[in-house]
Amino acid sequence: MLQTLYDYFWWERLWLPVNLTWADLEDRDGRVYAKASDLYITLPLALLFLIVRYFFELYVATPLAALLNIKEKTRLRAPPNATLEHFYLTSGKQPKQVEVELLSRQSGLSGRQVERWFRRRRNQDRPSLLKKFREASWRFTFYLIAFIAGMAVIVDKPWFYDMKKVWEGYPIQSTIPSQYWYYMIELSFYWSLLFSIASDVKRKDFKEQIIHHVATIILISFSWFANYIRAGTLIMALHDSSDYLLESAKMFNYAGWKNTCNNIFIIFAIVFIITRLVILPFWILHCTLVYPLELYPAFFGYYFFNSMMGVLQLLHIFWAYLILRMAHKFITGKVKALSKPSEKHSEGEEAAAGGGAKSRPLANGHPILNNHHRKND
Repeated sequence: MLQTLYDYFWWERLWLPVNLTWADLEDRDGRVYAKASDLYITLPLALLFLIVRYFFELYVATPLAALLNIKEKTRLRAPPNATLEHFYLTSGKQPKQVEVELLSRQSGLSGRQVERWFRRRRNQDRPSLLKKFREASWRFTFYLIAFIAGMAVIVDKPWFYDMKKVWEGYPIQSTIPSQYWYYMIELSFYWSLLFSIASDVKRKDFKEQIIHHVATIILISFSWFANYIRAGTLIMALHDSSDYLLESAKMFNYAGWKNTCNNIFIIFAIVFIITRLVILPFWILHCTLVYPLELYPAFFGYYFFNSMMGVLQLLHIFWAYLILRMAHKFITGKVKALSKPSEKHSEGEEAAAGGGAKSRPLANGHPILNNHHRKND
């Protein structure tokens, strides 16, 4: 049964063009081809990334945060209360007025004391400014290095300038060590992001982030063993080109450098729109949708790859909408500072419990919207 499923999964007609088999991609004459087994190394590498991240945040990001006067803030803790804690964990973090009155009777506290307990309890669960800064520092470092490395891998390749050369000789295209390590490191990093997503700062677009990470892992993995490597390197470098700008803007935001943050955010928005909504659909997607059909009839792998690309493109449109909405509010003066519009909490309560670095109109990395930001609990 398992062998049958295995054989069917690796059936050549699923992943390769007609009249080609996996035997055509076996190493010979000094030429090395991509293999699915190459990807096994990415799981231990992902664990290594998590270890490196731990020490980076401890010995690099934390001292850097101290230099920028970003510190852990002491928060008032909610006193132990079994009744309120049970409701908090099972029913919700923000009880309605009727529920507050019921909890007041059950706990022997006044309604105001119940509300205050829930405020403090929510603050306990919210990520600190320092935690956010550490995470942004780690991602900034990786994305910047990955972008530079990615450009070094592809800038001297003919298909970087002529998209039709992406498919020249496909799929009999051998790999080189720089492509191998670029793929393994990128895939390992996204595995590490997926492994740590539950413990990282939770964002408003949490579900979209999971979809993005899964789609990216599938795309990188498939493009490797189906030998879409030339297209894959272009796509990965394109994505890394704007991500480090966003993370650096967030770092300056958490440090209270509002003008620097806003200027970098504007640059990020421009780069994001150009790369994700112009270059990706009209150059890269055109390359993966149109040019292969000039060589081979469409096959399952062709549809699968481009479907995953479609999922990523929809996510880019969603994020572009959020970015443009934020930029519009900034330009029209409805927001005093910029940050990525997908963080989980407005953090008004945390600001009330003890602000962040310097005096700022930001609530833990978030802009305070005039007349729209909810009142601090």
